[in-house]
Amino acid sequence: MSETPDPEVIELASKVFDLARTGDADALAAYLDAGVPANLTNDRGDTLVMLAAYHGHAAAVTALLERGAEADRANDRGQTPLAGAVFKGEDAVIRALLAAGANPEAGTPSALDTARMFGRTELLELFEAR
Repeated sequence: MSETPDPEVIELASKVFDLARTGDADALAAYLDAGVPANLTNDRGDTLVMLAAYHGHAAAVTALLERGAEADRANDRGQTPLAGAVFKGEDAVIRALLAAGANPEAGTPSALDTARMFGRTELLELFEAR
């Protein structure tokens, strides 16, 4: 195996990460359907779901989760997509992640801790109702 990454692979990965950031659910779905790993991570351990969630793209999050992406996969700092969505106040993303089985207690800080920190009582009630 080559130690130098293939520039074409790096370019493709960069494009797919950008699609997650911009929320292009259809293009993301097509790339995953063509073989891009659902849990592809960048150099900080951020998955496609993490990037889509953090940037508020519920449809992209759903498309990724439907294709096998892990809802609770933490990045290198221990942060989960759900905690990121709580931090950013992305309610539609929060609901999409919960519908896919995301655990509000996963990660550091967890989504539960983040909701407490920001006084999001409606989310605390939602998480406790699970």
